[in-house]
Amino acid sequence: MLDTTTSTPILETLNDVFGYQSFRPFQEEVINRLIEGQDAFVLMPTGGGKSLCYQVPALHRSGMTIVVSPLISLMKDQVDALQANGVRAACYNSSLREGEARQILAQLHAQQLDLLYVAPERLLSADFIERLRLFEIALFAIDEAHCVSQWGHDFRPEYTGLGQLRNHFPAVPMVALTATAEKQTRLDIIHHLNLHNAHQVIASFDRPNIRYTVIDKAKPYLQLNAFVDSRRNESGIVYCLSRKRVDEVTQKLLHDGFSAAAYHAGMATAERKQVQEDFIRDDLQIVVATVAFGMGIDKPNVRFVVHYDLPKNLESYYQETGRAGRDGLPAEALLLFGYGDIAISRGLIEKGRNPEQKRIEIHKLNAMVAFAESGTCRRRALLGYFGEALEVDCGNCDICLNPPQRYDASEDARKALSCVYRVGQRFGIGHVIEVLRGAKTQRIYDLRHDQLSTYGIGREQNQDHWSHLLRQLIHYGYLEQDIGNYSVLKLTEAARPLLRGEVELTITRPRIKPGRKKRPERKVFGLEYDQELFNHLRVLRKQIADRDGVPPYVVFGDASLAEMAATLPTDKETFLQINGVGQAKLQRYGSEFMEEITGFMCR
Repeated sequence: MLDTTTSTPILETLNDVFGYQSFRPFQEEVINRLIEGQDAFVLMPTGGGKSLCYQVPALHRSGMTIVVSPLISLMKDQVDALQANGVRAACYNSSLREGEARQILAQLHAQQLDLLYVAPERLLSADFIERLRLFEIALFAIDEAHCVSQWGHDFRPEYTGLGQLRNHFPAVPMVALTATAEKQTRLDIIHHLNLHNAHQVIASFDRPNIRYTVIDKAKPYLQLNAFVDSRRNESGIVYCLSRKRVDEVTQKLLHDGFSAAAYHAGMATAERKQVQEDFIRDDLQIVVATVAFGMGIDKPNVRFVVHYDLPKNLESYYQETGRAGRDGLPAEALLLFGYGDIAISRGLIEKGRNPEQKRIEIHKLNAMVAFAESGTCRRRALLGYFGEALEVDCGNCDICLNPPQRYDASEDARKALSCVYRVGQRFGIGHVIEVLRGAKTQRIYDLRHDQLSTYGIGREQNQDHWSHLLRQLIHYGYLEQDIGNYSVLKLTEAARPLLRGEVELTITRPRIKPGRKKRPERKVFGLEYDQELFNHLRVLRKQIADRDGVPPYVVFGDASLAEMAATLPTDKETFLQINGVGQAKLQRYGSEFMEEITGFMCR
């Protein structure tokens, strides 16, 4: 605790303790409200300075500030940085040895801490709550607050109980902070944490120094190699969806002479820590990682972020690309977009057991695909997803720098907007397209939507055309999706002049989807199947058979492998439909064979 008797101004704390000369936008406003004892909700982009919003008040309010954080590595980085600035900070988590834990508890009881970082499950334990009642608490800071919401891209059930803090400590102010939350997630955070009267700050999501580029995935390693080869002296992160892919890409980069290392949850803690420290010290140029890497990494000079695989949602994409260019200097975000990635991500989502969570994740995946397919300025599409309108194109993305072919879509746009209105603004994209194209389905007849004036007025165009157009209308702000209500489409005020013919709309033509890559096929057992994949599965079967000491046919017969190579099962339900697969073999061998199939589809 700083000496408050001298009434140290917060700007002096900013200068003397943290070494900054001035506040960033909104920081001073939030800090003053928290010092006064009010609650706050803070939405700032990655690199926007969220941490200072609670760290400065912690040094000006009487008592100790409790910071809730989801990751041990995130806690450690923040505590190390605070201690380097002379702030009395510590973290209390499962990584501590018994002696270290006792030492921190001793500091707690001696009131020698200004900030204590804890995980939510530790904080909410009955013993820890009772322990905290013995002390004066200055502030509760809920970092990465999107974890509270099932709509958040990193939902964590243990976060949902944090609303109890209001009951246990009604007089202690609380601040929730996140860099990635669209409208529904924001409402969820405020509801679960009881922040209904909180001072809310919604900063711009725009990171104008980042150039966004999306290219079709074709021989992805060669594309990655060409990209990083011209940036050999720059720091960058390459994100992959699986540990196996991380290891493969890392080995290829090392073979080609790049300074690279892998980072994923399958590695030993000490090894991951070393990679992280080498990267921060610029002893390592490229980290190839799963999404486990990067949260809380305050490395300002990351010049590029590459997504080797399609992210599962726009929140993850935004957060991960935001790790580039935190110093405000030019940076690049490259996404390799392949349609095979969509099927893999969808298959992973379908493995979930919670139907509502699956619905949410499918919606978010669809929004990610729409962004990748869009011919709209990338920044407009990205900011629009988070509810922020950009009035003009950014001039710093692949669409702006190399514009695709465009056409006058005014008439089709009016048809689409009229159809959304005629169905009562109560249905999603799929149903609107069915009405436009005059689909003859029982649901259409039951709803009597075949009687609408817009029924069939777009039958001359295919489904991809209307899907692309509706997505563009969302990106441009003429429509909004109410994702909290099954993604129904609703007109915005901006749609009125377009509907009335007072303005025209020019958009890009839809991306042509590539056909499935032609691979050598054979017809055996009555199936046309991929011979190359069949050979891969035979190799895997032999490895498993040798490991288990059984003949290969005991694992699976050739007929089963051929059916796998024909139908490409990537989840338990579809794998169980393969002849020769029962529950026992699904449990024993399923994950290895599905992983092999998934990896093959990504090549």
